[in-house]
Amino acid sequence: MAEESVVTDEMRAAIGTQSEPTVIEIEKGMIRKHAEAVEDPNPLWQDGEYARRARYGGMVASPGLLTCVMMMGQRVQLPFQLPFLRVLDGGGEWEFFQPIRPGDVLTVTNKLVNLRERTGKSGKMVFTITETTWKNQRDEVVARAQGTIIMY
Repeated sequence: MAEESVVTDEMRAAIGTQSEPTVIEIEKGMIRKHAEAVEDPNPLWQDGEYARRARYGGMVASPGLLTCVMMMGQRVQLPFQLPFLRVLDGGGEWEFFQPIRPGDVLTVTNKLVNLRERTGKSGKMVFTITETTWKNQRDEVVARAQGTIIMY
């Protein structure tokens, strides 16, 4: 007899659910503080004069800044509970499309893009895959990240 799936039709119907947008204003101090915190000496994100003469014509943020501001966004509110107590970060993939500049206003949304079930050594596991998208004030996609959370 086949085991019953943990992922129900109700859960599958939630695929595509998107969070409310969160707006984040990027400013020079935020860019510099992030560079200092991760000890990144790249003058593109610390030295305005150097950055003006460089490729982008002005200061830009390190792509790593988005890993910090990601925590400022709203999470997807799922209309169901999974019967697991343990959570594991399953990794992520990032794509960067536009430089982030001081004065940019980013709108961040998160979306549930997939649910997968597997059986491991400790039993059933559900892989929750979400996509985070950052758009600037010109509605250009600045970056996109896909992350996996494993619950078991």
